[in-house]
Amino acid sequence: MTPEKPARRPRIYLAGPDVFFPHRDDVFRDLKNRCERAGLIGVAPIDAPIQHSAADGEDRFAQAIYDGNVAVIRDADGCIANLQSFRGLEPDSGTVFEVGFAVALGKPVVVYGVPPGTYAERVSAVLACERDAKGALREKASGNTVEGLGQRLNLMLTRSTHLVPDAESAIALMARLLGGHSRG
Repeated sequence: MTPEKPARRPRIYLAGPDVFFPHRDDVFRDLKNRCERAGLIGVAPIDAPIQHSAADGEDRFAQAIYDGNVAVIRDADGCIANLQSFRGLEPDSGTVFEVGFAVALGKPVVVYGVPPGTYAERVSAVLACERDAKGALREKASGNTVEGLGQRLNLMLTRSTHLVPDAESAIALMARLLGGHSRG
C-alpha cells in the first residue's frame, strides 16, 4: 500500500488593477498570506512566467504578458478578482477579461471591491441621465441606455461570479467553494 499523497492546495489567480498600484508587492504579499491562512495558494499576475521584456519590443512584451497570465489562469483552480472602479466607473478591462476567461474555463470566480449601489445609480450620479417613455434610463448626451436591472455591475459579471464586499470575504468563500478551510 502506498502512502496517501497530501492534497494539493488549490491555486487561486489574484486578478485586479492591483498590478498597476505603486505598492503592488505589498498588496499581493498580503493577499497571498491571507490565501495561505485559508489553505489556498495565491498566484498574482506578476508571478506569471514572462519570457520577454520591454527591451524585446512592446508588442512582443505585451504578448508575453498575455501568454503568461492566460497560462496561470488555466493552471489555477479559481479566480479572485478586485473589480473596484478603475480609471472611471468600470472595473479594469484586463481584469474583466481575466474574469470572463476563468468563467469560460469553468472555474469559480469570486469578486470584491465593487462600490455600493447599483451601476445605474453610480452612472446617473456623474452623468446627466433621464428616463425615456418606456422607463429605460438613458444618458442625455448620447441617448445610450444605462443598464439597470438592479445590478451592481454589468449583468454578465454579476450573474457569472460570486460578489462579496472585500478580499477577506472573497478568500473565505473561495476556500469553501474549493473545499479548503478558512482561518481568518
